[in-house]
Amino acid sequence: MPGKCDLCGKSSQFGHNVSHSKRHTNRRWVPNIHPVTLTIDGKLKRLNLCTRCLRTQHKISRVGSKPIIPAL
Repeated sequence: MPGKCDLCGKSSQFGHNVSHSKRHTNRRWVPNIHPVTLTIDGKLKRLNLCTRCLRTQHKISRVGSKPIIPAL
């Protein structure tokens, strides 16, 4: 699974788990990335999108306006 959204650039973030004794251990938060195939200008394009961007693109496709895809 890829670790970065092709549309918004969202990637993993780092931080610490903090226990009751205040011991800090490393952890990371990973975005929910899915490989999808979208139709852009009549051509099928395979992208890796986070679920937020996927939801936005789905809403745009239902309304019928143009998708917000940067020049790839």
